[in-house]
Amino acid sequence: MSEPEGTPPPEGTTQRLPVVDRQEPENGDGTDRSESPATPGPEGGGGRVGRFWSARRVPAGIVALLLLGLAGLFLYDIVSVRAGRPGMGWRRELARQLAERPLDDTWVLVGAGVAGLLGLWLLILAVTPGLRDVLPMRRTHTDVRAGLHRDAAATALRDRAMEVAGVQSARVRVRRRRADVRAVAHFRELDDVRTDLDAVLADAVRGLGLSRTPSPSVRVRRPGRKG
Repeated sequence: MSEPEGTPPPEGTTQRLPVVDRQEPENGDGTDRSESPATPGPEGGGGRVGRFWSARRVPAGIVALLLLGLAGLFLYDIVSVRAGRPGMGWRRELARQLAERPLDDTWVLVGAGVAGLLGLWLLILAVTPGLRDVLPMRRTHTDVRAGLHRDAAATALRDRAMEVAGVQSARVRVRRRRADVRAVAHFRELDDVRTDLDAVLADAVRGLGLSRTPSPSVRVRRPGRKG
């Protein structure tokens, strides 16, 4: 005996629910819009990635404050002169000194040198990226950038070096092109420890995922004598 549609099942029985086949809508040309796995970008194959650029907030803030203070002083002096008051003494003295001193005077040359060095420093800050402590990583997506701090990379390499049998302590310093590893071995032959460290660190450096893989430089020595 079949039950009419819409009648709820009796208590204690199970009911099989219909399966909904979820499909993504299609474009007008019949192509599917379902997401496909992300493909690596053009630099995902190990291409070099540019360094991160620093915002340089501190130098920019210092220069802005100096210019603001200097402009404020000159503006105040101009307003005072326009109001019929004498100009500031330091400005009159500066104008007199600039008018009377020759160009080959020592103080003029010193001031010009300081101004030139300051301008050169600002130009270097403008054309260099900065953030030397952040190492760029390989990009697997074109719209995502990642960086690894030097201290974090050094810690990861030091932990891998400590896993090698015979290593008592290790110090690691990571640079852009080289990773300096200084290890102390308290047993085993130094050549055997160095060989194992070369293999382990080469694999560890590749595992960091850096855009420019630094080459490990390993040195192993015995611990110094106490006393």
